[in-house]
Amino acid sequence: MASPVQPRASRDDERSRHAYDRATDGLDAPLAIVDIDAFDANLDDLVRRASGVPIRLASKSLRCRFLLERALAAPGTAGVLAYTLAEALWLHEQGISGDIVVAYPTVDAGALRGLAADADARRAITIMVDAADHLDLVDRLLGPDHPTLRVCLELDVSWRPVPGVHVGPRRSPIHTPEQAAAFARHISARDGFELVGLMGYEGQIAGVGDDAGNPLSSLAVRVMRQRSAAELSERRAAAVRAVREITDLEFVNGGGTGSIETTIADTSVTEVAAGSGLIGPTLFDTYRGFQPSPSVLFALPVVRKPAPGIATLFSGGYVASGPAGRSRLPTPYLPAGLRLLDLEGAGEVQTPVTGAAADGLAIGDKVWLRHAKAGELAERVDVYHVVSRGQREQTVLTYRGEGKNFG
Repeated sequence: MASPVQPRASRDDERSRHAYDRATDGLDAPLAIVDIDAFDANLDDLVRRASGVPIRLASKSLRCRFLLERALAAPGTAGVLAYTLAEALWLHEQGISGDIVVAYPTVDAGALRGLAADADARRAITIMVDAADHLDLVDRLLGPDHPTLRVCLELDVSWRPVPGVHVGPRRSPIHTPEQAAAFARHISARDGFELVGLMGYEGQIAGVGDDAGNPLSSLAVRVMRQRSAAELSERRAAAVRAVREITDLEFVNGGGTGSIETTIADTSVTEVAAGSGLIGPTLFDTYRGFQPSPSVLFALPVVRKPAPGIATLFSGGYVASGPAGRSRLPTPYLPAGLRLLDLEGAGEVQTPVTGAAADGLAIGDKVWLRHAKAGELAERVDVYHVVSRGQREQTVLTYRGEGKNFG
């Protein structure tokens, strides 16, 4: 059974399709592109939404040095939010940034030893902690007399409206200002660690769209987001005050692409994290307040016409992480009017599509698709072809193309 019929193609859709086809003429698909004009427009919009609050770029959403460097060169961005310490060390070595925060705690012994051995990297890189066990592990791996490492305390910023209900990602065990202060005191009392920052990622606001189509569920999400943001603004500000009474903080990081406005409304936050908004994946199609343009797309070739109204594409099973379901599947984009088949979805070796445009496709044609999550497409391809107005400007390496896998 197929998904509901999509709208007919518009002239703009057809122009975009022909421009992308023209820019990649002669290149074999599967392939991926960056529409650099859309990328730059998305960057401008993120900076506008942040209203002067610096944006720390989430490298997980890009996984491409060229895109990181381009975004970091823009006014309004500052620093990188890396997803592993090994990645942070590599980005520092490559000269991408001198201000890198690792967004998740690390237990990577080799990377920790590399950090301890490099004085320049220790000045540039901050690791994440939310428990004494993290500090104990560092001491065991590096020895009790290891050089001082910069650390950031992660605050749990999930919403707990009633006892036993947890809305948001399961991250830090530190939820209250009192717990934050107690852990800050613990860090400050230990040799080998300097507490320089506080972070909280409000995934229940930043990562949940509020215009998903169903009016009742969308209203429920909007109410949840509003109440969660109001509660968090007070609690996070109180936690920051409590920690600042113990030690100075260089930064307080919060939010994500989907929560910029509510995050910067909390004056205790000194910087906001963002990255997916530069790419415009399908998971960000359901937000009322902003609409990033799709800037990274991939093309699959038509290899079969098995029946009227169906074209079969080669490969395509680029399923995004998260709870399994339709929202994690790639979405046919151009030509407009195509959709996946419910009984096959997107497969490792073939992806059938159907819809109004299917009969007009010939074997060898390209079909353009969008990925559900921003950076994960880069794990599937070695290069991005940078295109602008129907012209291919250059070809750049993804992390994978540089032989780097930080997963």
